[in-house]
Amino acid sequence: MSWLPVVLLAVPLLGALLLLVSPTVLRPWLRVYGLVVSGVALVLAVVMVATFDYGQAARPQFAVDREWISGLGLHFHLAVDGISLPLIALTALLTFLCFVYLSWGDARGPGQLLRPRAGGARPRALVFTLLVLEVGMIGTFLALDLLLFFVFFEIVLIPMYFLIAIWGGKGRRGASIKFILYTLLGSVVMLLGLLLVWARTGTLDIVALGQAHGAGMPRAVQILAFVAIGVGLAVKTPMWPLHTWLPDAHTEAPTVGSVLLAGVLLKMGTYGFARIAIPVLPEGAAAVAPWLGAFAVVGIVYGALACLAQRDLKRMIAYSSVGHMGFVLLGFATLTTVGINGALFANVAHGLITGLLFFLAGAIKERYGTADMRALGGGILATLPHLGSVLTFAAIASLGVPGLAGFWGEMLSLFGAFQPAGGLPRGLFLTFMVIGGLGAVLTAAYFLVMLSRVTHGRPERAQAVPAAAPSGASGVGGRPSDASAWPDSERSGWAGESPDSEQAAWAGESPDSKRVAGAIKGEGGVGGRVSRDIQGYEFAAWVPLIVLILLFGLWPKLLLSLTTPAVQTLLGALS
Repeated sequence: MSWLPVVLLAVPLLGALLLLVSPTVLRPWLRVYGLVVSGVALVLAVVMVATFDYGQAARPQFAVDREWISGLGLHFHLAVDGISLPLIALTALLTFLCFVYLSWGDARGPGQLLRPRAGGARPRALVFTLLVLEVGMIGTFLALDLLLFFVFFEIVLIPMYFLIAIWGGKGRRGASIKFILYTLLGSVVMLLGLLLVWARTGTLDIVALGQAHGAGMPRAVQILAFVAIGVGLAVKTPMWPLHTWLPDAHTEAPTVGSVLLAGVLLKMGTYGFARIAIPVLPEGAAAVAPWLGAFAVVGIVYGALACLAQRDLKRMIAYSSVGHMGFVLLGFATLTTVGINGALFANVAHGLITGLLFFLAGAIKERYGTADMRALGGGILATLPHLGSVLTFAAIASLGVPGLAGFWGEMLSLFGAFQPAGGLPRGLFLTFMVIGGLGAVLTAAYFLVMLSRVTHGRPERAQAVPAAAPSGASGVGGRPSDASAWPDSERSGWAGESPDSEQAAWAGESPDSKRVAGAIKGEGGVGGRVSRDIQGYEFAAWVPLIVLILLFGLWPKLLLSLTTPAVQTLLGALS
């Protein structure tokens, strides 16, 4: 089965390339093309999960190791273990659900970025961008060569930049520039750290470096390399105070961009700590761990306080990610099996829960034309009971209620801080535990405040935003429907496409389109308010996330039994 990682990468890559070489042939099928390609990738990920040897979870499986550049000793080395398998499955699932969200439903429904409209929606470019993004994300979790890891780590930056810059909201240009500057500068610093490791050890093989546990590198070199690599990973995580690009990126990104950014891209940073920084540089990790823990708990409290001050729903969820990623970093800082297991569990749980939250925030923004919590007027449980109920469920899951996936990662990270690894100052980590516990209380506070503003109370908002003519701030990314509002350069299509050339991709309007359009405009609603509750394509995109949040919350052993052997191997030099 060593072919499986290669095919898993090849499917979205070939899917993206076909869009370049056969645009005319594929244009009528764009609505389902991305769905099919990402669906095949998801099936391959499921096959990988099903055939994985769980008795050998610490050992790299499905390995492919081919010489890449012989003169430099570089290898095309791919494999999967208990740490990377859940993240690969999460990536494939979220990408597929994003295409479900984009491709199903009435073509004229708000938020469908593939629908034809004045100015050109550039659907071919969007499908291409998402498929290239999937290649980079999955490749990062498969790579076992330092340089190959770095290549995949950087591949994701370009499609995410365009996803924000082209399909984002009114402030998309500033947000995309801030995103690319922060992440590229962090990557440069990380590359210097990787090159330092290569210069001192003579190899880029992550497995060999992990088994060596820092042999051949003095303590001072390990500390320097850990700081350099850690800074690059911390920017992507993001860790306070390197987080300032994240709220703008999330606020301006389209719904699918926010889902993948929170659900997968942030995990690439934390994954790097588990895959490279801690096992390859154990002495550096032990020296920097107290500092990492300090930044983590500051991020937890800062993120919670920032959430309490937010009015925009998407921006609040973005700041909540800063706090949740703080728990992940605190777990890594403990350098214990319990703490790192908690960090890895929180990684997956955050991807599921926050992905669902951004889907919901996008759905609310599409219906009301804004994500401002005060402008929403409250009462969503009265006007849109199903949507309000799912939002309540996701918020409760994110604040860490027992029985849902958000609980276990935070609890294990705090428990790891109670008894950190030998050699770490226990009193200091007990302080971190207390501060982290306070952050958990504040997390409950800001989510409850959000629910009181958005879902409860009497509805006060007067009108829904018509689907046929959304305002400049409405829809996913808030793009205005008036083509004249855009510069000519942005209305010219993609790779020579004219706006009208995509109309054929949406032939065959559903029989219920007029009725759906009427519901979008508020016809049949109560008092002219929004009457369009959860739609079929939204239901299909959200239910898998809800099921997994419940499953991992009620049966955490599913993940913990997978990650524990790999974590014990990872900590071999520290135990």
